[in-house]
Amino acid sequence: MPEQSSPLDLAEGDPFGPHHLPYGVFSTPEHPDDRRVGVRIGGHVLDAGAAAQALGSPYARLLAQPGLMPLLAAGRTAWRDVRRALTAWVTVPAHRPDIEPLLHPLDAVTMHLPYEVADYVDFYASEHHATNVGRIFRPDGAALTPNWKHLPIGYHGRAGTVVVSGTEVVRPSGQRKAPSDPVPVFGPSVKLDIEAEVGFVVGVPSRQGSPVALGDFREHVFGLSLLNDWSARDIQAWEYVPLGPFLGKSFATSVSAWVTPLEALDAARTAPPARDVGLLPYLDDADEEEPGGFDIRISVAINGQVVSEPPFSSMYWTAAQQLAQMTVNGASLRTGDLYGSGTVSGAEPGERGSLLELTWNGRDPLDLPEGKRTFLEDGDTVTLSAWAPGPHGTRVELGEVTGRIVPAR
Repeated sequence: MPEQSSPLDLAEGDPFGPHHLPYGVFSTPEHPDDRRVGVRIGGHVLDAGAAAQALGSPYARLLAQPGLMPLLAAGRTAWRDVRRALTAWVTVPAHRPDIEPLLHPLDAVTMHLPYEVADYVDFYASEHHATNVGRIFRPDGAALTPNWKHLPIGYHGRAGTVVVSGTEVVRPSGQRKAPSDPVPVFGPSVKLDIEAEVGFVVGVPSRQGSPVALGDFREHVFGLSLLNDWSARDIQAWEYVPLGPFLGKSFATSVSAWVTPLEALDAARTAPPARDVGLLPYLDDADEEEPGGFDIRISVAINGQVVSEPPFSSMYWTAAQQLAQMTVNGASLRTGDLYGSGTVSGAEPGERGSLLELTWNGRDPLDLPEGKRTFLEDGDTVTLSAWAPGPHGTRVELGEVTGRIVPAR
């Protein structure tokens, strides 16, 4: 009989190879209530805690857990050391007898939200997105507000409604008022939208009253994942003056089941776009040793058809600047904090990260096999996927984010 190949024998260039190793939390059908930290390798997930115990690793305490919170809180030295150990476990042939029995096919496990979301903040960091939104809603005025190029604008969202990829999204209901309506009405949103984003996961907390400097980004942020900030545009438009997003955003935010560690994206670091306004010192990254941007190419698909390909490298404000802005007033970080980049949009029409922009607020419907779309219909499935350059010409493929719209309740 021919020798059976190992799940660790991956095709050359597999985007979930040893150069990536994203973290997640899974359970098996045999033990549905037993959640475990897993690491993706190819089409399998490795039970990381069981592997650490089998190999007598000092990191078993961090990995033999029902979630990522202990590892997140352990800090950068532990993150680096655990990653090195995992790389050895899946690449050194001598470890195979211990590791192979602990690999589970992805289609045989259930993935869960991998960490407890402490606080959730969402930003507005794409100049192209902000300009498009300004032109849609202020056609006779300035596209950008006067503060936009001086600080990363954001809002605090609802941590309790962050859900893992694959969770159905119930169409929200609320008040809405079209310009022609004499009074507001209540009912399901008729302008349900997406926002293609990247979310950053905080590991190490900070002390209240102590801002986090630009150069300390890697000391606090563990990794990133794709994020879909679902938005009810009609509810949002009626409620957000003068305080900002509330019920139009808080009903659901979907994140990937996989968190890619920052170290896996070292080859994807890139300089942000040139800035034409001087920045205050706490946001000025001109002399930082490491470029603040990430070269991540996102795809947005509705019912399987790609409708947009937003480039994250075009984001005006970086994740490090967003972290600095989030804490400059002394607000503290907590383990499990999540902050979204804001909608990722590029300069071209096919690079817009929301239906608001893609259809110009419903003026220019999209043609899909199921029919025209201005905003999302019940039954629509939205999938965000992405990849970034990896080391030595490889690719790093971020875990996808999928959500299906179901009718209001």
